[in-house]
Amino acid sequence: MSKIAFCFPGQGSLSEGMGREIAEAIPEAMAVFTIGSDASGLDLQHLCFEAPLGELVDTEVQQPALVATSLAILAALRREGIRPDVVVGHSVGEFAALASVEALDTADAIALVRERGLAMAEAAKRHPGSMAAILGLEDEQVETLCRKILGVWPANYNCPGQIVVSGENDAVEECCAEAEGLGARRAIRLKVSGAFHSPLVARAADRLKPAIERVRISDPIAPFMSTVTAKVEPAQRVGSLLVDQLTAPVRFTQAARALVQDGVETFVEVGPGNVLSGLVKRIDRSVRTFSVNDLASLDRARDALAQ
Repeated sequence: MSKIAFCFPGQGSLSEGMGREIAEAIPEAMAVFTIGSDASGLDLQHLCFEAPLGELVDTEVQQPALVATSLAILAALRREGIRPDVVVGHSVGEFAALASVEALDTADAIALVRERGLAMAEAAKRHPGSMAAILGLEDEQVETLCRKILGVWPANYNCPGQIVVSGENDAVEECCAEAEGLGARRAIRLKVSGAFHSPLVARAADRLKPAIERVRISDPIAPFMSTVTAKVEPAQRVGSLLVDQLTAPVRFTQAARALVQDGVETFVEVGPGNVLSGLVKRIDRSVRTFSVNDLASLDRARDALAQ
């Protein structure tokens, strides 16, 4: 029997007005923004529904706004009777994925990503760095460059031919130049405030760990695929993986391939944008993808998937 995976996007998948249409139509979705605002100390309805992108880009604001939007859209999918067989999240999207399978309480998930964002912003100020997407090289070629150049590491395995590297500014620049010399199609510097998913933000992991240890993590009601290990992980390992995730690479390619091998034929992207749907299609063209972020896309998913 074919399976459905819900996938939850990470930073960068944001847009003005995200979640507003669904929240105004569906009370359960609006309730997520109310819960999230209380948990984070931010006015998430203002930020997500009305604020210009300039107010959303900072890591410490973007992360709770993204997770709240994803969980509001999840509430709408649930109301339509669409549920996943397994869930996966890209970076901060793992917190939404865990809340979607009730391993984390919604308020706890949004409070944690607010703390995560603050911790990452603080770490980035202490140890400045940058990130860049290398397009058109094999994973092994990029990994070899990162071993050769001191101060740069693989950060995101997004899909075949697309790896993001992270590290010290000069090292990232050198890696980009060498990648282009090896035949990379492009090396694109990302608009981020730090060297995330690298050892340079280890202080963020130190700050986040006690916050995660204070939160109850329950057994998930559906399997959770970690993008740290690219394996389905139990509740007792989730806390340490959420800490490790800050400095470890996001293995989205490997996680998506493992899901397909396990029988997943449909991926539903739950949150703003359609970045993950595009990545999944590049990983395996045989699967179906749906990006749900407004009422029209919700209707399409319901018509195709409601049981």
